[in-house]
Amino acid sequence: MKKFWGLLLIGLMAFAVVASGCIGGGGTSSSSSSSSASSSSSASSTTQKKVTLNFLSTQLNPPEERAFVKDQLLKSFTSETGIKVNFVPISYSDLSTRLAAEEKTGKVTIDLIGDLHGGMDYYASQGWLMDLSKMPKLTGRTFISSFEKYATINGKQVYVPWMSATYVMVVNKEAFNYLPSGLTKEDVIKGTDKWTYDALLAWAKKLKEAKGQPELGFPAGPNGLFVRFLHGYLYPSFTGYEAKEFNSSQAIQMWDYLKKLWQYVNPASTTWDAMSDPLLTGQVLIAWDHTARIKNAIETKPDQFVVVPVPRGPKGRGFIVVLAGLAIPKGAPHPDQAWKLIDYLTKPETQVEVMKNVGFFPTVKEATNKIPNGPLKILAEGVTAQSSTSDALIVMIPNLGDKGGEFKNIYKEAFRRIVLQGEDPQKVLNELGPQLLGLFKEKGIPVP
Repeated sequence: MKKFWGLLLIGLMAFAVVASGCIGGGGTSSSSSSSSASSSSSASSTTQKKVTLNFLSTQLNPPEERAFVKDQLLKSFTSETGIKVNFVPISYSDLSTRLAAEEKTGKVTIDLIGDLHGGMDYYASQGWLMDLSKMPKLTGRTFISSFEKYATINGKQVYVPWMSATYVMVVNKEAFNYLPSGLTKEDVIKGTDKWTYDALLAWAKKLKEAKGQPELGFPAGPNGLFVRFLHGYLYPSFTGYEAKEFNSSQAIQMWDYLKKLWQYVNPASTTWDAMSDPLLTGQVLIAWDHTARIKNAIETKPDQFVVVPVPRGPKGRGFIVVLAGLAIPKGAPHPDQAWKLIDYLTKPETQVEVMKNVGFFPTVKEATNKIPNGPLKILAEGVTAQSSTSDALIVMIPNLGDKGGEFKNIYKEAFRRIVLQGEDPQKVLNELGPQLLGLFKEKGIPVP
């Protein structure tokens, strides 16, 4: 994953969900517990020093991230435990091939896997991962409950949430002076049930009337990520799904809403690929984007901006999470020592170091309190608030492989024709719907 995004806290890419849909419920659940290894399964200190774990990961593979993992992150773990770690950066396809071969022969050499949810979902479907529910509990941390739900597949806890990333809204504090009736600053920052898309519409309307120009912005340029807002935010919030109800009556309601909202969106949005500069120059007071692409604005003027959860729709608060996890293969040679590494990597203080150095956000709530005040704190609090909302509808980017570009283009085409050109939504969606569903049929995966 990329460096700042990295950047995001409490958060999953190439990964996408092989069987992705929406999962309700945010909140947090506390993993209470005992020590990180039971006395019966713990090796002696002398024995542990002779162990070298093979940790294969599709994440943290870029050279600078790899250097951090080997020279700082894992070196500290070895100093604490005496357990050495061989960190092996690997692609998803190579990891899948190697894991399949080792599980088939019964000669497993992999001790720990770090991968995105989509990969974990596939490995679990093949029966290659241990059920971690019987391992010692991890103390001193509270995992985001929605992340834990994803980590439990077919009743088994197949991985532990490790790192995350997402897309959020950024508000210039000046905008709070123009809140519509019935909506408070606290509602927006905490993501209460009053912070809805209708409230955003009313707020954007009031801002335009007060400032004389549209003050809401999106990265809808050629290389912007606005398409993620369409399929991962609006669609699940209005229909409950990313694609399954693409041309439903609820989808028509969503597109009609977006047409109303767009008159209060800065027209330059169709040229913007990222929202940091428009926020810093004051061209917009409210923006949505990937956390990595608004990071510069927060770092440059941390006292001026606040990161907040996205609004909720009729079906809940839909948003994308990029979630990476840690899993132990069945037949792993050193499962107890691998569990110690999982314990170390998910400690709040460790997760803060990961965020500071490579930009991935923590998956445990306590990490937020350990982040120093400043830009990262602002981002982390916003991401945590979004992930912890009780009406969260977390979705994953579908794992369509080489069809991913076609998937995005269908949503872009719908936006262009319906919102920018004013075509009839039902006509457009009826034309594009079969194309969209055909992608999932061709790949043989459920429609999210």
